[in-house]
Amino acid sequence: MNSRAPDGETCDRLLGGRVILRQPQTGYRAAIDPVLLAACVDPRAGSRVLDLGCGVGAVSFCLLARVPGLAVTGLDVDDRAVALARRNALENGVGDRFTAITGDVADPGRAIASGDFDVVVTNPPYGACFGTGTPPEAAHRTARIETTATLDVWIDASASALRPRGTLALIHRADRIDHVLATVSRSFGDILVYPFWPHAGAPARRILVMARKGTRGPSRLAAGMVLHEADGRFTEAADAVLRGGGLHAKDPG
Repeated sequence: MNSRAPDGETCDRLLGGRVILRQPQTGYRAAIDPVLLAACVDPRAGSRVLDLGCGVGAVSFCLLARVPGLAVTGLDVDDRAVALARRNALENGVGDRFTAITGDVADPGRAIASGDFDVVVTNPPYGACFGTGTPPEAAHRTARIETTATLDVWIDASASALRPRGTLALIHRADRIDHVLATVSRSFGDILVYPFWPHAGAPARRILVMARKGTRGPSRLAAGMVLHEADGRFTEAADAVLRGGGLHAKDPG
């Protein structure tokens, strides 16, 4: 479902309609990546989750729809996105389990307490600093291109927020795998890489990376998932995840 709102927003539905997501009609818009990210973790009820760079809350609300009793804090530098995330929380009936905070990953200050979270989920900007093709709109640029925080800063902030042996889950471009793994391995072990292929036989475009803070277990490569059939339809496995199923990427450790 997608309907235009009079104030330049759309009202979209995720997880087969279970999640309402209001987001700007132009600029950065959540697609399937946040749904895939939320599907990979299965925290216990009562766990504290940080959605770092939460935007309008797509990852958070997919997680909250799947896991009763979960508490999620979202942090984002964009005031408009944070305001929309708060509205989305109320529309989804999870205002008591979701807190949205305006803050910069590069300088969170007291916005997020060190070692306070069991799980961090994050969808960092995919483009490296000083890259080409920078989107012109400020909010879109911040969501797509590293501006105030590089990938290293993003992952270091995740490590700082997590308790010992806490879980990091992030999604990123497959062509930045070297940088992602080099940075994650500084503070995390038991790294699991889960690739997504757009079609069978095509190079992976996205990778999901899960890791555990402060451990030393070996890295592993999962079988991954093909997202589309030859005719463009989602595969059965991908469709099940997009409707609310788990990704079955084993929690590291």
